[in-house]
Amino acid sequence: MMALDTNVLVRFLVEDDAAQHRRAVRLIEKASGTGEPVLVTGVVLCELVWVLTFSYRVARPRVVDVLRQLLHARQLLIASGDAVARAVDAFATGRGDFADYLIREEARAAGGISVATFDRALLAEEGFVEP
Repeated sequence: MMALDTNVLVRFLVEDDAAQHRRAVRLIEKASGTGEPVLVTGVVLCELVWVLTFSYRVARPRVVDVLRQLLHARQLLIASGDAVARAVDAFATGRGDFADYLIREEARAAGGISVATFDRALLAEEGFVEP
């Protein structure tokens, strides 16, 4: 199984470099044709959200749409997909960053009860506590 780096996923989605976009599309289409999806990790999704938000100025609701589309793409295997889906839902309505919600979901999956944070906005949400 092949895993994607953030820059390949960005080129696939943003199409700002035609040659790299074509290569990314070929890779993902090949995965679709073989029935073996490409892996997208949580770290890649966190970086993707950051790049889309800060480099490309994509609005949060659109970033949420992109993440949901990736979760349902049959060519992709999203690592810890259920945790990512919950993190996306929280990101859609919460005040924290996507990475914050993914950290919370991964902590819960590992048996953690809460995440210690200094982020005041997150302290009002379930699963985050002051250290």
